[in-house]
Amino acid sequence: MKKSILALLIMCALGAGCGDAAAQQLSAKEKEALRAKESAKAWAELYPEVEKNIKAPTFRDKDYPLFKYGKKSDTKGYLYTELINKVIDRCSREGGGRVIIPAGTWLTGPVTLKSNVNLHLEEGATLLFTSDLKEYPVVRTRWEGVDCYNYQPMVYAYQQENIAITGKGTLDGGGDRTNWWAMCGAPHFGWKEGMISQKIGRPILLEWNEKGVPVEQRRLGDGYGMRVQLVNPMECKNVLIEGVTMLRAPFWVMHPALCDNVIVRNVHVQNEGPNGDGCDPDACKNVLIEGCYFDTGDDCIAIKSGRNRDGRDGRPSENIIVRNCQMKNGHGGVVIGSEISGGYRNLFVENCKMDSPLLDRVIRIKTSNCRGGIIENVYVRNVEVGQCKEAVLKINLIYDQKEICQRAYPPVVRNVYLDNVNCKKSQYGVRIDAYDDCCNVYNVEVKNSTFDGVEKGALLLNGQAADLRFPNLSINGARMQ
Repeated sequence: MKKSILALLIMCALGAGCGDAAAQQLSAKEKEALRAKESAKAWAELYPEVEKNIKAPTFRDKDYPLFKYGKKSDTKGYLYTELINKVIDRCSREGGGRVIIPAGTWLTGPVTLKSNVNLHLEEGATLLFTSDLKEYPVVRTRWEGVDCYNYQPMVYAYQQENIAITGKGTLDGGGDRTNWWAMCGAPHFGWKEGMISQKIGRPILLEWNEKGVPVEQRRLGDGYGMRVQLVNPMECKNVLIEGVTMLRAPFWVMHPALCDNVIVRNVHVQNEGPNGDGCDPDACKNVLIEGCYFDTGDDCIAIKSGRNRDGRDGRPSENIIVRNCQMKNGHGGVVIGSEISGGYRNLFVENCKMDSPLLDRVIRIKTSNCRGGIIENVYVRNVEVGQCKEAVLKINLIYDQKEICQRAYPPVVRNVYLDNVNCKKSQYGVRIDAYDDCCNVYNVEVKNSTFDGVEKGALLLNGQAADLRFPNLSINGARMQ
């Protein structure tokens, strides 16, 4: 490799723009060869390195059947909250094992996982969560990327190690337009004038974040209208969620936040509620999401790393693998953002299938100059799409312009590679909404792909972007130049 080319590669790796004068030293073929080597090296070397650092937790070979430690009730509306949490506590104290939830539907309040406990739902078992807010104490959590105290998530763990939710049973959040979903504040989901909703609490929480109010003072709960996540491990290590079905979440379905070593495997998510994201790893490191099915009212998978001040003062998300998943409805199949202020690096997506007229985008990056941060090293290959509504790849640096914040933190998006991503119907192939006065999107490549049924255009570029390449990309039967 020529010395000048090597120097340019080093500049790009360190964050210097590849669209500047130095880049003009490279011919189109030299750029293509250089980038092909970068992408191939990531799959050959970085991918297996990330994969080997993700390991499922192991548990003591000891079962704790739920009704060995308490009786079933014939009372309608009886809550098993106390019994479930009592058995989890005992299992953890005695060295861990499996807490067995048997077949049947068991109404409960929030469940708290403890270290070395595998909450195992047998086939035919359903934990149905009550919508009675009196059953949900206030705990430390994170809401749309902002640290706070709010109602306890339905399945929750804080600073625990070696925890799991497994089995062929169901977690049913019980959300509908008569309870949790109406709290989003939208008439479409049942909200009516005078109802307590997040219209009260959300602006207050965002203001606390902007002003740097200490987290201990950010106490929500009654009167604020802030919904809960279905599953939320916070600051945990070695987390496994496998085999279960998750339905009707009040808010985000799975939200591992500030966790290390997370596996989400063969989980079926069906959730048409507002902000019903399927799985949102938030400021997490070493995450595997595989073999899952997502049909959601929002993003299927959305990677986060905190919102605005909290994210910039926190840590990035990094080293996430998504493979062999199926996405149906949703705002995006695999998404980075928008609460991504801590930045993100090293995403690998492969062998996924997506198809729905209600799936807006396939790969989506959404952020803004409220956020800041660097999003880099996104590798996608072998994705088959029947149809999506808007774009196969969308990069948006001007997301949610109505947000009240300090707009002094323009983000950077770089090193995005799509290879063998095929779609039969969309409005656009690639859409990029960036800044007019600076180039913060660069080194984006889509190659060896076919986009048919493209209705409005192969590329829609608003603002500046540099080093966009489309080798061997066919649009409606014609190769892009």
